[in-house]
Amino acid sequence: MSVLPWQVPHWARLQASRQRGALAHALLVCGAAGLGKRAFVQHFMQGLLCSEPVEGEPCGHCRSCLLIAAGSHPDLVTLSFGLRKDGVQRSEIVVDQIRDLSARLAMNSQFGGWQVAVIDPADAMNAAAANALLKTLEEPAAQTMLILLADAPWRLPQTIRSRCQRVEFQLPAEADALAWLQDEGVRHPAEALAAAAGNPGLARAWAGEGALERRQEVRKDLAALAAGRGQPIEVVKRWLDNEPAQRLWFAAQATADEIRARSSASAAPLASAMDVEALAHWYDAVNRTREALRGPLRGDLLLLELLAQWR
Repeated sequence: MSVLPWQVPHWARLQASRQRGALAHALLVCGAAGLGKRAFVQHFMQGLLCSEPVEGEPCGHCRSCLLIAAGSHPDLVTLSFGLRKDGVQRSEIVVDQIRDLSARLAMNSQFGGWQVAVIDPADAMNAAAANALLKTLEEPAAQTMLILLADAPWRLPQTIRSRCQRVEFQLPAEADALAWLQDEGVRHPAEALAAAAGNPGLARAWAGEGALERRQEVRKDLAALAAGRGQPIEVVKRWLDNEPAQRLWFAAQATADEIRARSSASAAPLASAMDVEALAHWYDAVNRTREALRGPLRGDLLLLELLAQWR
């Protein structure tokens, strides 16, 4: 089977529903980034459109499979960030895109089977777009499958979430994740898994792109600032130049380790002068800053304000 080990139960349930003719008309596929949601959806919808599937697995050689591979299947549409009139890519999915999608799904299938629409990322729909999608969810056409992909499903309105069957990937058990990472040839799998907070897909990706080194740099930076060495502005420049959001993730991890060490009366790795309550407040501030980097505010000012509070 081509799905990942932690995806097998979801795959089995969907295929059992398909065998009974009881597939939901809308799926919300969600879970943390790195757990393979998009590959899972690609494989599932290819099997759904395949003319010769075997237990839901696409054959890979029929006309439908070849058209999907070429990106030109007439009964498959993927909706993501579009372009504005000035040619700049949008940062959200807008109502006109959803209206066009709904009009497309109202038409008959060209191959006489399923029509599949994938909205990715669905949590990027603005309020008007989400409202426009409700009618399609409430009045689905026969043999129409709408798949919403979301890393942050809580950003979707409850009215949308309640009308979809939820397929949510959870982190696998640590032993299973480590075994998979070892099979994938990841060096230092335990360290990579710890850096990724138990997410094996993220651990595999990060292990190959220098993230473990960045994690150590963040801890050294915080320890140096706590000891009065270096300047926050210098740290800000380094962090902004190379994966700032990831560095903030590691800063939050380091702060959590500092809090745990204080609680168990162990040696605190960062030697911060802040008490546990202040550390908890800073931990929250780190996560708010990481989220704020997605918006229009200047990253250097956000990081400088955050690091100025660290001691």
